[in-house]
Amino acid sequence: MSAPVTEPEVQELFRERRFGELRRRLLGVDVPEVADIIEELPAPDDLGVFRLLPQERATEVFEHLEPEKQRELIERLAREREWLTELLNEMSPDDRTALLEELPGPIVQRLISLLTPEERRIAVRLLGYPEDSIGRLMTTEYVALRPHWTVRQALEHIRRFGQDSETLNVVYVVDDKWRLLDDLKTRELLLADPDTPIADLMDSRFVALRATEDQEKAVEVFREYDRVALPVVDSQGVLLGIVTVDDVLDVAEEEATEDIHKIGGSEALDEAYLATPVPLLVKKRARWLIVLFLGEMLTATAMRYFEEEIAQAVALALFVPLIISSGGNSGSQATTLIIRAMSIGEIRLRDWWKVLYRELVSGLSLGLILGVIGFARIAVWHKAFGLYGEHWAGVGVVVAVALVGVVMFGTLAGSMLPFLLRRLGADPAAASAPFVATLVDVTGLVIYFGVAAVVLRGTLL
Repeated sequence: MSAPVTEPEVQELFRERRFGELRRRLLGVDVPEVADIIEELPAPDDLGVFRLLPQERATEVFEHLEPEKQRELIERLAREREWLTELLNEMSPDDRTALLEELPGPIVQRLISLLTPEERRIAVRLLGYPEDSIGRLMTTEYVALRPHWTVRQALEHIRRFGQDSETLNVVYVVDDKWRLLDDLKTRELLLADPDTPIADLMDSRFVALRATEDQEKAVEVFREYDRVALPVVDSQGVLLGIVTVDDVLDVAEEEATEDIHKIGGSEALDEAYLATPVPLLVKKRARWLIVLFLGEMLTATAMRYFEEEIAQAVALALFVPLIISSGGNSGSQATTLIIRAMSIGEIRLRDWWKVLYRELVSGLSLGLILGVIGFARIAVWHKAFGLYGEHWAGVGVVVAVALVGVVMFGTLAGSMLPFLLRRLGADPAAASAPFVATLVDVTGLVIYFGVAAVVLRGTLL
């Protein structure tokens, strides 16, 4: 095998028109690495290098390219009808569906017309499922067996048709109406007696996905059952296709990215950060910032409501940032932990009371820790610099008690808000950390000055 080639070497060989050598060198590089090289190449070098690859290799590389690069190459390949037709027909149905979803309607129609009748039927059917459904993920490239076959017949069938299968780790048993009866690991067939009927190997204990279910469901099932592939059926149990773990990993990454964006107080980006136009980037971030900004105005309103207390005890104002930031931070911690636990299936709606108890204890403990530290800080600074006057102890108690209350409220609000949103059918990630922090800011001021009004009445107030 030829020595691997790097992106600068590819550019040099291509521009010197040493195509034969470049083709041989590319064959010595793994498919994902070739895709990375083409991603980095400028136009028109990227298309030129891509065209040098053998058709089967080019199809594999194309499936590893980012959607944006796929769209660029498709648009430039549109004039090469024969080559493009072969590429599209060779792609796996799930990867081809992902590509077609990202293209404008007229281009999709033109590309579908290039497919063979069978591939066109598959593409149209897959595109007919809801956008985020499992049906959009599945591929029809699998091996199906009949229960009355022997192991010998099954292995012969696999040898004949298995080369086009997405995976051969698992094969599927169906009846005459193509209803799924069971799934079998290929290992079971290899170890069984050749004359054993397939029905004798079946236990009818299989896990299947529904084509209309949300893709997040596939992530949960794959995580729970630790499979490399799962069958997809319709409402009648008819086998429609399979979903493989590599496609589910892509979904999991997209969902995690979307949740992280929302937790950070931004709408989820539809494309990679660098591929998102700046105006759209501003739009995605501005909406939440405006909502949070309006929320923070309530903080100013609350401050004005306690203007008299602040004027009488200026020392109280010094600790406002300390109080509201502690509550916001505790709320952000709680909401982030709960949203993540929900997304990976660790907790469900019915677990809300368990979470409530745990966060109540956690909030009280964290509040006491911060309250002790806050009181100690005031005591030390007063002894060292005499900053807080003769009523420093009262101010210290106010800060300590307020921290306990604010941190407890922050943890409870941050942990329960995702449950409320999930119960209402909304995305829990919408309970973003900044949103919780804004909510706790306003409440924190009320708690702080409410405690001050009680503890300092008759002294500073």
